[in-house]
Amino acid sequence: MKKQLLAKLENSKTYTLAVAKGMPSAHYDFKPAKEVWSFRELMHHIGYGIYWFKATLIEKEEPAWEPPAVTADKDATIAWLETAFAALENTVDKIAEDEAAIVGYFGTLDHITHHRGQATTYLRCKGITPPEYIF
Repeated sequence: MKKQLLAKLENSKTYTLAVAKGMPSAHYDFKPAKEVWSFRELMHHIGYGIYWFKATLIEKEEPAWEPPAVTADKDATIAWLETAFAALENTVDKIAEDEAAIVGYFGTLDHITHHRGQATTYLRCKGITPPEYIF
């Protein structure tokens, strides 16, 4: 089970980072509509979601929803995502035999997928072909 969990996480991380790197720094504050997050805010939210879902669904804590300030730029956003994915990876040894935690783990991956799909749309709005999907 651990091998499969890590493989799914690696695919999610690799594709998410490819999407994050696909947007040029100059367009990190792009919004396709005024009511939505910028690309940078969206990618930051993915990172915070990883931490929050990990705490809530996997570690069974009850943290308040208190996102930190949005990352300053593309490099900081990518570093934030890498750190968030590493934190999620560190839970795999603990959850391999805990069915509820495994469901939470996949719930976290679903949240990433949901917002990453939005991010690929942002790339398309800027005329950028998103990286090829990996599964």
